[in-house]
Amino acid sequence: MHLPQFIDYLQYEKKYSLHTINAYQKDISDFAVFAEENFEETNLAEISYSIIRSWIVKLVDEEVSNRSINRKISSLKTFYKYLLKTKQIEVSPLAKHKSLKVSKKVQVPFSAKEVETVIANFSAEGFSDVRDQLIIELLYSTGMRRAELINLKLESIQIESSQIKVLGKRNKERMIPLLPSVKKTFIAYLKEREQLEINSESDYLLLTNKGKKLYDTLVYRIVNGYFSRVSTKTKNSPHIIRHSFATHLLNEGADLNSVKELLGHSSLASTQVYTHNSIKELSKVYLKSHPRNKK
Repeated sequence: MHLPQFIDYLQYEKKYSLHTINAYQKDISDFAVFAEENFEETNLAEISYSIIRSWIVKLVDEEVSNRSINRKISSLKTFYKYLLKTKQIEVSPLAKHKSLKVSKKVQVPFSAKEVETVIANFSAEGFSDVRDQLIIELLYSTGMRRAELINLKLESIQIESSQIKVLGKRNKERMIPLLPSVKKTFIAYLKEREQLEINSESDYLLLTNKGKKLYDTLVYRIVNGYFSRVSTKTKNSPHIIRHSFATHLLNEGADLNSVKELLGHSSLASTQVYTHNSIKELSKVYLKSHPRNKK
């Protein structure tokens, strides 16, 4: 099987994150099991599209969403592109495949008032409270991803130059300005952090109460816990804060290219998904300002 070499390719050449690599590995392994159990095919390099199509039908019958199916097929596409690149196949079985249609999911951002209410309600007393405040202020003031937040190092924040260095996808670094209010919370957090019993992971900025590195579910619980008190939204996640960051900047007239750089996107297409809310604000300005409408 060609999977181990493919995983090495993703890790060392493409420099994908461990989370992404694990997702690719699971998708391809699941398909390999399906192909062997149903078609006695063990060589993925010799798979025909009809087998892949049968897998898609099975997933649909199991009520897997079209969005999830497309993601799984995307993993296969990347795998077969690798086999093409390494000349192990001549034609990808997915060369003419068309993705399943999916409905566009509109992410509703937090309002600026909701964010400010959450931050204003912190008591700034004790390690957990100050840490939680810093987490939410960093997410909202920088738009960084949850994984980027978790992997921040002490050296990431440059107080004197009011900047923070973020390591994004594929190890791409970017610098983000640091607001004065966040610097204040950061200094308060460091004082509380010094009183913890720190383990070998002490070079990470944000820690648990036991002095260990943060983890995904804890960050989600923190964000969900605070925002569920002020918001009626069904989803209160770190990504919604990132979405709010981008939307609020665009609503206030920020340039799309600038927001793209702050978010760490590789193309404008990724950033444009955040513009639907700013269009509402743009419409207000347009209707208020256009001479024809004034009449």
